[in-house]
Amino acid sequence: MRKLAILAILLAATAVLAGARLPVHGPLPQQRPDIEGTSAPTPDSNAEGTQPPPAAEMPTPEPKPDIQKPETPKTEPAKPMQGPPLPPGKENPQAPTEENKPPAAQTLEEQHLTIEPESDAEHTECTAALQALGVVFKDAPRIDDGNGCGIDRPIIVSEVPPGIKLKPEATIRCPAALALARWMKDSVIPAASAALPEQGRITTVNQATSYMCRLRNGAGTGKISEHARGNAIDIASFHFEKGEDVAVRSRREDPTLTGAFQRTVSAAACLYFTTVLDPESDVAHETHFHLDVIERKGGYRYCH
Repeated sequence: MRKLAILAILLAATAVLAGARLPVHGPLPQQRPDIEGTSAPTPDSNAEGTQPPPAAEMPTPEPKPDIQKPETPKTEPAKPMQGPPLPPGKENPQAPTEENKPPAAQTLEEQHLTIEPESDAEHTECTAALQALGVVFKDAPRIDDGNGCGIDRPIIVSEVPPGIKLKPEATIRCPAALALARWMKDSVIPAASAALPEQGRITTVNQATSYMCRLRNGAGTGKISEHARGNAIDIASFHFEKGEDVAVRSRREDPTLTGAFQRTVSAAACLYFTTVLDPESDVAHETHFHLDVIERKGGYRYCH
C-alpha cells in the first residue's frame, strides 16, 4: 500500500511539471555604462521578455543629417596700423637713408659737413705767434672744395723756423703751423744737435701731405681726415747739412743714435699736437709721422 501511494505522488508531480511552460526569452544582460563604444540594446529583445513588435510597427529611423565640422578660418598676418599721411619729404621715416648710416659707412658726400669757421681775433693772435718764432708764411684765399673740405683762413708755410725750409710748401691752418714750429724749435732741433752733431744742422723738413680733401687714410667711407680741414701735416724725412737724410721709418729696435733721435722727436710731438701717429702705429703710417691738432673733449690726446 505504501509503495502504491509513493508511486501515485511521483506521477502527479510529473504531470504538473509537464504542464508548466518556461518563458520564451530569458533575461538579457544590461549594457555597462562605463564602457565606450558598445551598442545599445537591440529592438528584438527587452528586459521583460516580450516578443518584439512586428516589422511594420517598428518606427523607421530617420537618416541623420551630415554633420560637418566648421572650417577653421584662415588667419592673415596682422597689418601695421596705418596713421594719417605724413607731410611731404617724410613719407617713410623708418626707411634707411644716408643720414641713418653709421659714420663708418658714409662717403664724404653723405656726411654733409661744413668748413670750420675761424674768428679774425684768433687768426690774428696765431699769426702773431708765428711771426715771433720767425716762421715764413703768407695768407691765402679761403679754400672750399665742398663736402666740408676747406680752410676758412689758410696760410702757406715755406720755412719753419727760419733757415729750415718746408718742402714742398704746406697749405694749412695757423694752429697746425704753430704746433709744427714749436715742435721743431723746442724738440727736433735740440734732439738733432744731441744725437747727430756730426751731421750738422737740419736744413729741410720734407712733408708728404698737408691740406688734401679726403677721408682718413684715403678710404672711401668713414670720418673726414684732418688733412681735409687743414689741421694736419705728414713729415717724411729730415735733411741735414752733412750726411744722409733721416727718413721716418720703423725704428723701434734701432739701437743707433739715429733711432734714438726719431723715437725722441716722435714722443715729444705729443706735447704740441693732439694726434701723433708714427711708423709703429699701423701700415698706413709706416713711412711718416702724422701730426694734427684736432680738438677732443677733455683735452684728450692720441699718441702712438
